[in-house]
Amino acid sequence: MIRVLATGTFDILHPGHISFLEQAKALGDELYVIIGRDANISNKPKPIIPENQRLLMIQSLKPVDYAVLGSLTDYFEPLEIIQPDIIVLGFNQQQNEEKLKKDLNDRGFFPKIVRLSEADTGTSEDMYSSRKIIAEILKKRCLKD
Repeated sequence: MIRVLATGTFDILHPGHISFLEQAKALGDELYVIIGRDANISNKPKPIIPENQRLLMIQSLKPVDYAVLGSLTDYFEPLEIIQPDIIVLGFNQQQNEEKLKKDLNDRGFFPKIVRLSEADTGTSEDMYSSRKIIAEILKKRCLKD
């Protein structure tokens, strides 16, 4: 049984997220997803959708077998239970693969790390990005010329 792990914020769920999760699921038998906690998100704006609601959305998706909120104190804590064989990174996720691999190995985890390309996820379309969706909403609904 190959366990695949994907992580993300998943704020404003969109087709790019679905494609990412479908591609991740295709790499193994079970797909586990860790949802970033509101308090821990520091590399981009805080989510609009609260973490518990984001968790419910991800749990409801067909490719996802298990979804959990991340730890508030230790990024690697959920991995102790999940024990992933593969960790999938989206093309635009900020993790440095070499640093992630070293940090995982230092903690006793030795999964394969797979970074999907933009082409793999089919996310070259305009509405496959939360930022692009927000910009389009502002343009069409809020900003008047």
